[in-house]
Amino acid sequence: MFALAEPWSTGGPGPWILLVPVLWALAVFGVVTLLRRTVRRHGGPGRPPYGPRAAARAEVPSPLAVLGRRFASGEIDEEEYWRRLSVLEEHFGAGPKGGTA
Repeated sequence: MFALAEPWSTGGPGPWILLVPVLWALAVFGVVTLLRRTVRRHGGPGRPPYGPRAAARAEVPSPLAVLGRRFASGEIDEEEYWRRLSVLEEHFGAGPKGGTA
């Protein structure tokens, strides 16, 4: 310990005594920042989520919506629509509400 205090020649700890409080302050700041970012990303109480993952989830339409859009625009005929709808019902277990199946 003498080597650290030698420049001041008083036998005190020198400037190294400030190291521990600075490290604690950095640790607290890091934890608070991490928690704030995590709460904001996942929405928190009463807030919708935001960020790249939330935007990606909002932009991806469901397979049933895509199928309905393609049928409505005339890309597929009625027979193809019903055939694909039955496949989607097998995989996802849900069909259109009030259907004629």
